[in-house]
Amino acid sequence: MRQSPSNVAVMTGLDRRLAEFAAALLDPDCPAPVGLIGPDGEPSVKRFAVYRNNVVAGLGETLKAAFPAVRRIVGAEFFAAMARVYVSREPPASPIMLHYGAGFADFIDGFAPAAALPYLGDVARLERAWAEAYHAPEAEPLDPAVLAGIAPDKLPHASLLLHPSLRVVRSPFPAVTIWRMNIDGGVPGRVDFDRRGEDALVLRPVAEVELRVLPPGAAAFIAALGAGTPVVGALGLALRDDSRFELDRALAGLMEAGAIIGWYLTEESVCDLAGALS
Repeated sequence: MRQSPSNVAVMTGLDRRLAEFAAALLDPDCPAPVGLIGPDGEPSVKRFAVYRNNVVAGLGETLKAAFPAVRRIVGAEFFAAMARVYVSREPPASPIMLHYGAGFADFIDGFAPAAALPYLGDVARLERAWAEAYHAPEAEPLDPAVLAGIAPDKLPHASLLLHPSLRVVRSPFPAVTIWRMNIDGGVPGRVDFDRRGEDALVLRPVAEVELRVLPPGAAAFIAALGAGTPVVGALGLALRDDSRFELDRALAGLMEAGAIIGWYLTEESVCDLAGALS
């Protein structure tokens, strides 16, 4: 059905009003939208201010609950101020509050007052990965005996299926150490920033989310596996990332963590295998 010019104009006007309302809702410097009236028929600026405050406060509480370690590191007052700025710039894109805060780590990276804490964004990434892993679909980890039973000539060409909750967070800082110091029960202490960075495996194989520091090259290996690259190709990418990568150690760690849920040979892998055996 074609819309008449008048209908298009009405929709354009409505879209404009909604955009103005949303902008004013998250920015205290914006005036209340024109045309808002209360039950008495008078302009309702004060009612809108209360509503605005409740919305901003509610989104701030969502961030507070999602990033407890970040909040503990910077303190409640700093976190509240940082959250207000984020809320004003990043309104929710979904009514499901679980999704809110997906860009908070990137925001922290560019937030000038937090520049003295360059690791803070990566701590936020760990917390976001933890939340995503917690709410990810369930899957049964592969029995280690199944992987051990794959013929040695087939394993290099096999593609491994990873658990849907699996997340990897890479950091040039000891972000995992810092995160552990600032979660419930953690004890803050001295951090050696001269150490190499820490890459983290975040996973919920059964009921609880687990977070482990990955060995050298394992993050690149896992990323390649997640993209469907067979083991032999992922091995090459991992060694390119870090020459200290150890395939046996990485596979054993993934199996122990319950990170692998299956395996398969693609047509391309079968062809590679046939060529290797000929």
